[in-house]
Amino acid sequence: MPADPVRLHAPEPEDRVEAPPCPAPAPAEDHPHRNIDRAMRAGMARATSGASPFAVAQAVTDWAMHLSRAPGRQLELAERAARNATRLGAYAFEHFKQDGTAPTPPFSPDQNDHRFAHAGWATLPFAMWQQGYLATRDWWDAATSGMPGVQSRNADRVNFMTRLLLDAVSPSNFPLTNPEVIEATRETGGANLARGLQYFVEDLIEHAADMPPAPHNGFRVGETLACTPGKVVYRNDIFELIQYSPQTETVRPEPVLIVPAWIMKYYILDLSPQNSLINWLVGQGHTVFAISWCNPTAAQADLSLEDYRQRGVMAALDAVTTIVPDQKVHACGYCLGGTILSIAAATMARDGDDRFASITLLAAQTDFVEAGELLLFLDESQVAFLEDMMWDQGFLDRDQMASAFRLLRDEDLVWGRATRRYLMGQEDKQTDMGTWNADSTRMPARMHSEYLRGLFLENRLTAGRFAVDGRVIALKDIKAPLFVVGTEKDHIAPWRSVYKTKLFTDCDLDFLLTSSGHNGGIVSEPGHPHRHYRTGHRKAGALYMDPDTWLANHEVQDGSWWPVWGDWLASHSGTPVAPPKMGAPAKGFPTLCAAPGTYVQQT
Repeated sequence: MPADPVRLHAPEPEDRVEAPPCPAPAPAEDHPHRNIDRAMRAGMARATSGASPFAVAQAVTDWAMHLSRAPGRQLELAERAARNATRLGAYAFEHFKQDGTAPTPPFSPDQNDHRFAHAGWATLPFAMWQQGYLATRDWWDAATSGMPGVQSRNADRVNFMTRLLLDAVSPSNFPLTNPEVIEATRETGGANLARGLQYFVEDLIEHAADMPPAPHNGFRVGETLACTPGKVVYRNDIFELIQYSPQTETVRPEPVLIVPAWIMKYYILDLSPQNSLINWLVGQGHTVFAISWCNPTAAQADLSLEDYRQRGVMAALDAVTTIVPDQKVHACGYCLGGTILSIAAATMARDGDDRFASITLLAAQTDFVEAGELLLFLDESQVAFLEDMMWDQGFLDRDQMASAFRLLRDEDLVWGRATRRYLMGQEDKQTDMGTWNADSTRMPARMHSEYLRGLFLENRLTAGRFAVDGRVIALKDIKAPLFVVGTEKDHIAPWRSVYKTKLFTDCDLDFLLTSSGHNGGIVSEPGHPHRHYRTGHRKAGALYMDPDTWLANHEVQDGSWWPVWGDWLASHSGTPVAPPKMGAPAKGFPTLCAAPGTYVQQT
């Protein structure tokens, strides 16, 4: 595999200075009537699903004021509108010529937009409705980009909001303007609309009653999902630790500790047996432990980011090294779990704790300057609005968080689903990942506020201002080898942002870029069709290579990335030995219950 250039002399470690923790909101006594304001904003937040109207107004005002004083740009947009109208007219004329050739449409939907895939969209009048919608979207894309003086985040927000409004009135959303719906209605005698009405009423009742989605088609946690055999060997108020039963006669001496994100249930890494990363790891001869986080309630509102590090990651590491003594640990963190693992690893390096044999980060960001489309929802106004809502509730509710993710892909996850379910009368296709995706979790108020402020807003970790126990930590202190995985279509942790781990570390590092998105790219078992990856190695102390240069210099390879990681883990492991026992009752770690435990069942 290609290697990055080597730097002969790594920088010497620098002295650490004390830094304050993430700033907290002003105490109530500083503003005696502050809770009146918070209660009002919390009520408003529930009505807007957590979106701050002040942030929206600021973005629109910024864009509109700058456009109002730019007559040249106004003229440019007027010309674009006229040009788009001319192209639509020419397209209509080509249709009416009826010479047997299909005219080439002037506007095309985005690559991931499947709303107009049906052949009927190429015929009149549907073709003109579709093209009129796409022409309007093209104009708004031009109107909200490249405006001098407008903050880029405000321009992106206005673009995002206009896209949401346009998607809401897309011709694909209405039965009389969607050829696929008309065809289905004709073929079924209207049965599709009757079924769709039934699904709509059922969903409306579930939403009004705040009922969790019912299990579907035999997907049951502990039976067909999260069913890799194992035992819970430790439990506190934050997590359960699962030790998986060995599947081979011998195992690598170094255990693997998996740290998932608490923004999701851990079993994204233990779905069905055939695509379970955990089951695959155990089958490769590894002793695997996994954290299963609790689903916090309002009583746990004061859980902090430090709690998740100290009483989460570090408590799990203590348990693993007690159950498997005298061995270093391969640590693996996914998404936000990778971020907290990075914080823990940097803290351990600062304090001389060398218990990690290696560290793997799966779609995990350490730098948040280029954190992708989620930044559309985050600024001081938006975070303060969310804090007021969480102050009232004690947590960020799962539906409020899931709504933000759905809006990022509203054409498919909102309107596409609504069309299929309510107009086509098609039951949602049930998959193991879809079942997991509906099994979301809550975020404790204090932790989520600290995460948003300290990492997303202030980017403290890579700015040298993230403090643990009053002293700053630095990723460049980490000496254990790193294996970092990014996914090509990730809109939660964009791969170029994940790649920046290379910019802030000096250790031996392998970076692998795999196909698909944030979840699908990680759940990419051997034999999965249409998967590919690129991989490269950076020696300790090497010079930095930017992501685009790295991409150009590393060839695409077909297949799953799991075996590449498996070989890497093996290369950093010792000679196989007999499997350790399950738990260590004599040392305070008895087997409490069978995997997947009790916390994963919390709703």
